[in-house]
Amino acid sequence: MTQMDDATGLGITSEPWCSADDCSAHCNLAHGCCMPDGSCRCDPGWEGLHCEHCVRMPGCQHGTCHQPWQCICHSGWAGKFCDKDEHICTSQSPCRNGGQCVYDGGGEYHCVCLPGFHGRDCERKAGPCERAGSPCRNGGQCLDDQGFAPNFTCRCLAGFVGAHCEVNVDDCLMRPCANGATCVDGINRFSCLCPEGFAGRFCTINLDDCASRPCQRGARCRDRVHDFDCLCPSGYGGKTCELVLPIPDPATMADTSVGPTSAVVVPATGPVPHSVGAGLLHISVKEVVRRQEAGLGESSLVALVVFGALTAALVLATVLLTLRAWRQGICPPGPCCYPAPHYTPARQDQECQVSMLPAGLPLSPYLAPEPGKTTAL
Repeated sequence: MTQMDDATGLGITSEPWCSADDCSAHCNLAHGCCMPDGSCRCDPGWEGLHCEHCVRMPGCQHGTCHQPWQCICHSGWAGKFCDKDEHICTSQSPCRNGGQCVYDGGGEYHCVCLPGFHGRDCERKAGPCERAGSPCRNGGQCLDDQGFAPNFTCRCLAGFVGAHCEVNVDDCLMRPCANGATCVDGINRFSCLCPEGFAGRFCTINLDDCASRPCQRGARCRDRVHDFDCLCPSGYGGKTCELVLPIPDPATMADTSVGPTSAVVVPATGPVPHSVGAGLLHISVKEVVRRQEAGLGESSLVALVVFGALTAALVLATVLLTLRAWRQGICPPGPCCYPAPHYTPARQDQECQVSMLPAGLPLSPYLAPEPGKTTAL
């Protein structure tokens, strides 16, 4: 709503809820309006109890405004925000280490530094870092206490060590990769090149080779390292149980419950069906059990005859040697054997029994045998 000011003849814009008659005596209606409760509502950019003050530019330090968002500097101050002292070189010189301050106008200045010093305010000295010409490598920061330290030090980035940050830390030194993986060193990091069958940051995850369900015929899959096994049901074979094993001919089978048996491996005939793993040679075998005749074989009978002949020859030789020795008076070791020509049977028996007494024991006269008698011990 626009109203005409009787005193100035200017149009005054007010909000619909404003009333010019309620507080016009104390509210600047050019910068605000009256509320029903008699208070003054200021327009944007104005403030104060009667909306008589403009709002300065945000950040304005030593200035004022005539219109909203202005920053008009006070005497002795300059800059967009009136934050620069025009008397900085005379009031308190910012130049250090004997530097001379020169005012450039508009609140700006520069310092003329003494030899060996540099920086905006001559705060830095030409120290070890400057003399060495940025000695720190690989992004390291050179520190010399702004040139006042006797020597410099390098603050290295992560992954580098050494006096000049020249050494890249070997992140593979602790062998973080498992299962034979190859460790590749980087800058403050490493990576593992996993062998087939493993995955993960450290190659510790064994990939499930049974995830694709390679086994056929409902067989159970058993995972291995980069491999798998199929536990095939009866009658099937092959890597994935894709082969149908031949059924043995009942006519060639015999009752294996009686008599010895033997197993004969017979190669299976017929083409091998194409399946997973084609290109490899698949050989299927079947076992045929045949009954052998009861009794000894020819080779066993020959061995038995030879063994019996050798045993009989050995017994005969022993008997002949014993008789020969007896006739020649040669006895084997023992207390009761005497050559036949020298002793009668009675004499032999008596001597044999007497000689069985302990050696060195005197023979009692009561135990002495009478001629023709045998002494019982």
